[in-house]
Amino acid sequence: MTEPSASPAADPTPDLNARYGRGRRSRRPLVIGGLGVLVLAALAWLIWAAWVQSNPPVTSQLQGFEIVSATSAKATVKVDRSKSVEASCRVQAKASDFSIVGELTVTVPADSPRHQVLPVTLTTQRSATSVVLVGCTTADQHRPR
Repeated sequence: MTEPSASPAADPTPDLNARYGRGRRSRRPLVIGGLGVLVLAALAWLIWAAWVQSNPPVTSQLQGFEIVSATSAKATVKVDRSKSVEASCRVQAKASDFSIVGELTVTVPADSPRHQVLPVTLTTQRSATSVVLVGCTTADQHRPR
């Protein structure tokens, strides 16, 4: 009996690679890794932005107001600061047609207490019906809160 001759030089791997498409290495792991890094960077930025916006240096709240006369209104503003920075708080008096009839910006010095209640007296052009707190800002926080 004769055995079929097997040629040691005949390697079936190149034929199988050509047939089944296993030629070169795929770029898929590199692309997935790059996208993963990009997603992690975006997530880190999102967490940072949420943290900064949720912890402002100053917040304020209008606790109440009183219309004293046709040319005067009083308000009470609560100011809370997370650090000792100078803050500017803007208060407006409005008429029944929602026009601004008085406005005052109160400066809270950096060396004053961090949590305080400020009495504010506004002079108005005509009779006001309400007082509105626009908010407080600092040098680093330009959006009133």
